[in-house]
Amino acid sequence: MAELLDELRRHDLTCAPHVLVRIIVQLGGDVPTIREMITRLDPPTRFGLRPLPAPLPMVGTIRAKYDSLVLDERDHDLLLAVSLCLGDELEPLLAFDGRIADELMLSAIGPHLSLHAGRVRFVDPLLDIWIRASADPAVEAAVNERLVEIFAARGDRVSADWHRSRAALHGVPEAASELIRIARELSEAGHSSRALQLAGEAAAHAVGVELDEARVVAGASSIAAGYATEAAAWLGPLFPDGAERYRLQGLSALVIAQAYLQGAVPAIDPDSFRPSTQDPDDWYSWTRAGAFAAVLCAERGDSRGMRRWLSALRDGCAKVGSERELRDPVVALSWLLAGEPDLEPVEGSGPLSGGMLRALHSAIAGDIDTGLRLIAVGDSGLGAEVDPFVAGFEYSPVVNAYRAIVEVLLLMWRGDVRIARERMLQAAMTLPVAMPFAGLGVVLLRRLDLAVLGRIGPFGDALTASLPAAARLDHLVDRAIEAHLAGAFEEASSFMKLWSDRGRPRPALNVDGLDELDPIGENRGLAAAVVAPPEIREAQRLRSRIAATTDGRWRVEREELLVATRALVSPFSRARVESMLGVRAVILNDLGAASEHLRTARRLFDVAGADAWANAVAHRLARVEEEAAGDDTARDSLTVCRLAWAPLLTSRELEVAMKVVAGSSNRRIGEELQLSVRTVEVHLGRVFTKLDVRNRVELTVLAHRTAQYL
Repeated sequence: MAELLDELRRHDLTCAPHVLVRIIVQLGGDVPTIREMITRLDPPTRFGLRPLPAPLPMVGTIRAKYDSLVLDERDHDLLLAVSLCLGDELEPLLAFDGRIADELMLSAIGPHLSLHAGRVRFVDPLLDIWIRASADPAVEAAVNERLVEIFAARGDRVSADWHRSRAALHGVPEAASELIRIARELSEAGHSSRALQLAGEAAAHAVGVELDEARVVAGASSIAAGYATEAAAWLGPLFPDGAERYRLQGLSALVIAQAYLQGAVPAIDPDSFRPSTQDPDDWYSWTRAGAFAAVLCAERGDSRGMRRWLSALRDGCAKVGSERELRDPVVALSWLLAGEPDLEPVEGSGPLSGGMLRALHSAIAGDIDTGLRLIAVGDSGLGAEVDPFVAGFEYSPVVNAYRAIVEVLLLMWRGDVRIARERMLQAAMTLPVAMPFAGLGVVLLRRLDLAVLGRIGPFGDALTASLPAAARLDHLVDRAIEAHLAGAFEEASSFMKLWSDRGRPRPALNVDGLDELDPIGENRGLAAAVVAPPEIREAQRLRSRIAATTDGRWRVEREELLVATRALVSPFSRARVESMLGVRAVILNDLGAASEHLRTARRLFDVAGADAWANAVAHRLARVEEEAAGDDTARDSLTVCRLAWAPLLTSRELEVAMKVVAGSSNRRIGEELQLSVRTVEVHLGRVFTKLDVRNRVELTVLAHRTAQYL
């Protein structure tokens, strides 16, 4: 799978992992056909924004395999009937053909069919595509007409209506209502793709308000499956021309689709969609749209939009009497995502406003294990509840993706890096994980890839490419981490400085970056708008203190830092602090303490599964031990000093310090930087104060000690 994703990316055919898995399954794992099929799909389909065509298109490898197959009319029609049926029940097909199962197995088409436990399917799914693509339209219509009679006789109205609509050359409005009804039921049971198939067929035959209803069901099923482009296409025609009831029912799904595709919730006035009737159902639809819009604004850092939609939510909930069931959990979730979590218990229910919200609150309060148990209970299906927030879609792929992302986030917060990455990869192969929390899943996988591999892997690359252009990822932090782990410290520091200059963008739910290199003047701990458990905040605070501590303060604060560091439970968080303690000890020429801290960091990174971090620390440890053994190998002092001193000095002070270490006089420094000698002396005085040295000689000695940790 990873190799195939890599190969596709090299040919500019990036495919979302969950889409590629579906293609692999539908093509029976035939790699040449998979490659050729993907070239036939447009980007929205490859990225999971539209469903795969049904059936998949004919390609050369399939044609070459089956064009020489000779079938008599009876066998061909039976195979075509197998392909056309909604389900895989054997009995209707035996009634269609007239032979019993044993006779079929002994016939010419026996090797092509698998009959088991009353079910029938193609042995080779490629034959299914060939049969459909090579069938004459008139023959296909005739087979559908025969299937109408068979399913009508069996009392299967849905299948009868399906085949009636497929056989018709013109619209069959009478078939639409039953298809819509079953599509709603399938959608609410979590079968979003099948629901979309039925609703789409209904829309091809419905007229008037029934067409509006079919569009709503198709659009809602689309967004539940993650098909944002498809949802927008179905729901767009409802505005402004659709019946008000169905406009209101489709508003939530359209807001979700547009927010994902555009990167922001559409700038619309909630009151412009306020129901004109007193019908409770209309008001509830409008209220739920307000709930979704508020949460989506919160995910994207739009606090003004969030407040506007929360106001609409409160009005609607007062109208329909759902303050406790819908308003309170959605308000709590919105403020949590906006960076101001309310840690008071929230009485929500169902997978999102209940279990997921409780899991996040538990983790943010410091009890990550309880949060993970709450997610696990929801995954087990025990105690399933209706969720007023996502009512009817509790089992949809997008809701499952939200819960999977929260599980991965909690595992990462707990320090289980390898397990978090494995769970993320599993989720990426089955769910639209790029949609929840404004692309948080993509950020998570990229950081987990870096922690384990030291680079962005094929899954991370594929998910990144599948995001809409409006999505915002802090690529600068990713590049800084990659450079840092590869030992390119000056490059890493430059990327972090650029990130800081851009306003330090980051997800509201904290994903660890590289605060080892965070510029000191702007690092005030995790920003108020970033949500994290207490231990994550404490580890970040410790790293900030270590980076900012001068030699003089270090002697006073070291014991306190050691005690606080050893209280950290997360192996990943503690390892990063231990690594920084080791670096600081090297700068102070305490090689014994440095080795101890770096060994501890390496062991903890191993426990966490953060292989790339462990390798980077092992490299530093080897250099420290070489130095302790008396190895006089030359070091690149300037590169190391830039890394170690950047958090302490302004950019101008750092340039002056680097030139002093390189041996330049104050006059020459002034000429090179176009500064007066007096200004150089002022900068140098500040450098001496911040680095706790008295003169140029001591600064050069400190630079030599600093270089020893590489």
